[in-house]
Amino acid sequence: MVFKTINRFNKKILALMTTVVMTVSFAVGQQKYSLANEYFNSGEYEKAAELYRTLYEETSGNKTYFNLYIQCLIELNEYEQAQSIVASELKKNPSDVSLYVTNGNLLERQGQIAKAEKEFKKAIDKLEANPTAISNLANTFTNLGKYDLAIEAFLKGSKLVEVENLYTYNLADLYRRKGDSKNMIKYYLLAAEKDKNSYNIQTSLQRFLGEDDYLELQKQLYVKIQEQPDVPQYGELLQWSFMQKKEYDKALRQARALDRQLAENGNRVFKLAEIMYKDKDYDNAIDAYNYIVTNHGKNSSYFLDAKRGLLKSKKARVTGNYDYTTEDLKSLKEEYRSFLSEMGKNTQTTPLIIEYAEFEALYVNELDTAIQILEEAKNFGGLHPDMVAQIKLDLGDYYLMHGDRWEASLLFSQVDKDFKEGQLGEYARYRNAKLSYYSGDFAWAQEQFKILKGATSKLISNDAIDMSVFILENLGMDTTHATLQMFAQADLLSFENKYDQALAKLDSILLIYPEHDIEDDVFYMKAQIFKKLKRTDDMVQMYQSIIEKYPEEIKADDAIYELASFYDHQLNDREKAMELYHKLFIDYSASTYAVDARLRYRVLRGDEL
Repeated sequence: MVFKTINRFNKKILALMTTVVMTVSFAVGQQKYSLANEYFNSGEYEKAAELYRTLYEETSGNKTYFNLYIQCLIELNEYEQAQSIVASELKKNPSDVSLYVTNGNLLERQGQIAKAEKEFKKAIDKLEANPTAISNLANTFTNLGKYDLAIEAFLKGSKLVEVENLYTYNLADLYRRKGDSKNMIKYYLLAAEKDKNSYNIQTSLQRFLGEDDYLELQKQLYVKIQEQPDVPQYGELLQWSFMQKKEYDKALRQARALDRQLAENGNRVFKLAEIMYKDKDYDNAIDAYNYIVTNHGKNSSYFLDAKRGLLKSKKARVTGNYDYTTEDLKSLKEEYRSFLSEMGKNTQTTPLIIEYAEFEALYVNELDTAIQILEEAKNFGGLHPDMVAQIKLDLGDYYLMHGDRWEASLLFSQVDKDFKEGQLGEYARYRNAKLSYYSGDFAWAQEQFKILKGATSKLISNDAIDMSVFILENLGMDTTHATLQMFAQADLLSFENKYDQALAKLDSILLIYPEHDIEDDVFYMKAQIFKKLKRTDDMVQMYQSIIEKYPEEIKADDAIYELASFYDHQLNDREKAMELYHKLFIDYSASTYAVDARLRYRVLRGDEL
């Protein structure tokens, strides 16, 4: 028993010592390898060769060390010595066909092309059904830039091991290196079928496909779908290809087909609808949301979100460009009312209630209705605090538009108190500061805007900076602040959608205080009002006046960007839009619009992004 215990103890000691020796050996080996690489990279090939040779011998034939050793000899023009070493290795390892490639490379370096090609052919001819050997041979060819031979090795290897589509990714990559996009696509599609996952293929294709390659991809996908309709990856890739080209109608058709084929719950179509909505393709977004509502019904987990998205898209389509009729508004209002009547007013439908109230307040100009709707929603039990805060912020806006400043301030202050940290509190403080500005308390408002410059919300921060600078610049214009007070009153009237009164107030400023420094701000506010009133000629004139008369003022870049967007998206005047975008990112490179302007300019110019 004692002897057994001692024996076990000795074995443990031996195992521990072996582990220590191996660890030390590995560390020493790594140091040698690092030093050898330093010598190699600095061109000291003799020193590097000696270290690589030692490492190769110590590790019982590590191919990396061997290949680097041979490369050093090539750099030293020691071809005969290298060939002798390769020949010796072939005797020891006749099954290592990559050695024929190494020998062929040595012959090729010496100008013996025909002999080199024989060695390359010999490597492929002697290939056996060994996946490791196949990969080593193909990779050796690849490292030498011999892509056709690497392809030949993988194709023969596939037949030898009798595993279909074993090297699809490797072959796709080799055809990519050759610039053969047709075959690259072919093998990526085979890889998608094998892996049952289209996402990885999408990532690869997005990196490697050129602008003209998508047609070839779609052509091959149509054939695949016809031949193998039960492989959903092909349908997914076809949908993805349409989305890359922003052919959303075709992408939606494919998404609906996959939704039906795979008996999904509308998730795929909903995600696509959200993308189309963000990209302002409202017609296709409406079709997508409507598909979910109609085909999946109330039992779908996406029903409420899809219904909301449907109304949201219809509202954006109607109101997006201020180009709508009274009938358009009436029709949309009836849809909101019908949905809320069907689904009820409750915590689940609250997001849609908020959007409906906004529609009533800002477009139908029914402030009383909007306020009534939100006052009711504010008292729903079980609402998330963030949702209650959003209702109060909107309610505050509508009370302010209604002329009830005290109620508005109370609501903003409640949100500020409840959300001292975070963006909702910042929005509340910004609104209260704006309310003070409307009321003529400019010094206090300016201080609040100054504090909000550091807001976490970039939108609030930028707006606060603009307001702070604007008030500061205009406070010292006269001791009574009469001009600034008139402008603030016009700003409030515009906010209240009392556009005729706002324009009259702005015209009074221009009449009473001609050539005043606030004139560019007056022009800009008038342009914004004209935009909402669809008086586009007057809008363009105001923007143009700012650009020509006040190129150094703070509103100049805003005016250029607004005008460029108008020519771009409304008039489809590409040349004029490009001219303005170019002016913006060249002459106003520090503007917050400069990056967007440069990007849009390149798109219009037809650059491949």
